[in-house]
Amino acid sequence: MILAIDMGNSNIVIGGIDEKNTYFMERITTDSRKTDLEYAVSIKNIFEIHHLDPMSVEGAILSSVVPPLNPVLTAAVRKITGKHLKLVGAGMKTGMNIRMDDPKKVGADLIVDSVAAKAEYPLPIIVIDMGTATTITVVDKHGDYIGGVIHPGLRVSLDTLSSRTAQLPHIDLESPGPAIAKNTIDSMRSGIVYGSAAMMDGIIDRFEEELGETCSLVATGGLAPFVVPHCRHKITVDDSLLLKGLLILYRKNS
Repeated sequence: MILAIDMGNSNIVIGGIDEKNTYFMERITTDSRKTDLEYAVSIKNIFEIHHLDPMSVEGAILSSVVPPLNPVLTAAVRKITGKHLKLVGAGMKTGMNIRMDDPKKVGADLIVDSVAAKAEYPLPIIVIDMGTATTITVVDKHGDYIGGVIHPGLRVSLDTLSSRTAQLPHIDLESPGPAIAKNTIDSMRSGIVYGSAAMMDGIIDRFEEELGETCSLVATGGLAPFVVPHCRHKITVDDSLLLKGLLILYRKNS
């Protein structure tokens, strides 16, 4: 089993995975104020909850979009596992051509998602990752990463709507009822969820039109289960996509 960590702007996904099983996948809050010891305690608690020994992991790998916290997580993992934390970034073998203006500036999470999707699903593939931002990217029929779009995430959009308008309340993110809602709260839920689903459907249509072919569709991220059921395209939700990608990259670079 390896320890696979994906550090996003809002949450850090921590998982234990090998070729046979995903042993755990938990989320903790990304907090720049925490020390390496505090993160180490959080990681240790996750292992204890799942009755696993952190010293039994064979290695660890990190995908991060929060570079200032990379040394903190590295030190935390070393405290708990005694292992060096591999960092997804420039120079790492991916088995994939990154056909972008500046490949070094592509988010590590997007590369990890794409590596896993390429291994798991038929090409070409459209990969949707719903976190703080919603990213929709493409791996073409040759297995190359060729780009995509970045869109404000559901929670960011909803929080902005509430904070920038005097009469709209802060609400929980729940599945909406009818699209034509009858009150303010239901109207907000309807707008954010159905609006996001329509955006995703529309982007998929545009991507497939540009490619001239139909794509496999896979979605991941904590917010994907809220939106994908309301999309008109058949999209597979794969909660473990990032962990699978991190495992592949760990093996390629060991």
